[in-house]
Amino acid sequence: MSKKRKMIIIGIIIIILTSIMIYHRVKPLPPGISYQGTAHTMPQQDVEFLYDLTYQKDGEEVHDHSIFTEVFKAIEEAEHFLILDLFLVNGYTDNKRSYPKHSEKLMRSIEKQKKKYPDLKVVFITDEINTTYGSHKAQQIDPLKNSGVEVVYTDLDKLRDPNLIYSGIWRATFKWFGQAGYGWLPNPMESSAPNVTARSYLKLLNVKANHRKVVISEDAGLVLSANPHDASGFHSNIAFKVKGEILKDMVKAEKAIAEFSNGNLKSFPTEAELDKVIQPSTSNEELSVTAQILTEGKVQDHVVQAIQKAKKENEIWIGMFYLADRDIITSIEDAAERGVKINIVLDPNQNAFGQEKIGLPNLPIAAELQNFDYENIKIRWYATNKEQYHTKLIYIKSQQESIVIGGSTNYTSRNLDDYNLEESMKIVAPTNSELIKEVDDYFNRIWNNKDGTYTVEYEKYQNRLSVFKYMMYIVQKVFQMTTY
Repeated sequence: MSKKRKMIIIGIIIIILTSIMIYHRVKPLPPGISYQGTAHTMPQQDVEFLYDLTYQKDGEEVHDHSIFTEVFKAIEEAEHFLILDLFLVNGYTDNKRSYPKHSEKLMRSIEKQKKKYPDLKVVFITDEINTTYGSHKAQQIDPLKNSGVEVVYTDLDKLRDPNLIYSGIWRATFKWFGQAGYGWLPNPMESSAPNVTARSYLKLLNVKANHRKVVISEDAGLVLSANPHDASGFHSNIAFKVKGEILKDMVKAEKAIAEFSNGNLKSFPTEAELDKVIQPSTSNEELSVTAQILTEGKVQDHVVQAIQKAKKENEIWIGMFYLADRDIITSIEDAAERGVKINIVLDPNQNAFGQEKIGLPNLPIAAELQNFDYENIKIRWYATNKEQYHTKLIYIKSQQESIVIGGSTNYTSRNLDDYNLEESMKIVAPTNSELIKEVDDYFNRIWNNKDGTYTVEYEKYQNRLSVFKYMMYIVQKVFQMTTY
């Protein structure tokens, strides 16, 4: 073959690969993704703030947890429909301690309810991470099919690619070989999990997910930061529970995923059925709150907007597992310059399921915020042990009306720029309402270490930010080879 012909072939290959990379980076999102629901006005008793806290008191680890009590209650009370969209659901652990059996209890609760109400419509949407991308069955999910549950694994290929170069190459080459087959490599999630194929590893490196955590019945809807994953059972998390017409928006957001993932849409309740079984809220204006569902990029829009509107006399409270999104960081810095008081509680990113981490991205981001030397920005680290501060919550407090946004969404580009699937709840309520008081008490409790040790001062972990870690952070951001 002549040199000229070789160059032409190479040029064609480069053009094809570049086209694949660019298209899948900016292609249209599936219909119904990056969704902003209606702002529903409802009585404050129809919105509940829930949280799980793991902390130290008198040398002992204490678990103040309530989220999955409400999740199982919602399942046990469902009679007409039950829709779940949960990211991480499995019982694989390091066997070093006794973890809550959330995943098994979840499966058994759904099976029991389906048996009790045979006509109950149940849809379980999840992520391929639970099969380690096609290498094995999901032990706490796949058996539900035998009970008549519609199980939908999200088609991640339909989503945009955050990792421009790698995903383009993967789509053009490795993707066509599939993932299923004899697993011979150790599972990257947990050593006790089944072995996986090399092709599953290659798909994992696309690093994108359906990261939502949602449970909906005709009586209630829950938006969580928590996963029903045994090894995550001691994490600190938050959730919101709502009732009324907003449930229809939540169902709509889940139906959109099932539609582009080849799920059976007949398994969902029809609009007529929803109208029949969901009771509209009646609200006294003096005691009402407004709740709204936000997914994917709409979360970023509303968070940035809320921070930008904060005034000097307001307060911003943030509790976050990962904080790295540049739009939000810039908004925080601008708010600090305006004199807004900002208190941030971060996970130190030191461990993940027994494996030591190096503090990214929170260590360098915290250093950046502190280096601006604004006295009104204060940062504390959650005092984690082997668990994580897995919360994703912002609270903007003003004299009359406050804003709260929380759910599955970390403040990173992967979570906020329409790559992952996410869902959060936005609540606007009078500052003297019971809901806002509960959120305010939550932050003050962990910030001031009331009745236990929840958080530690900024300096506790910041000395662990070495030049090497900072360079790793820069490299990961540039090439987007991160899990955050």
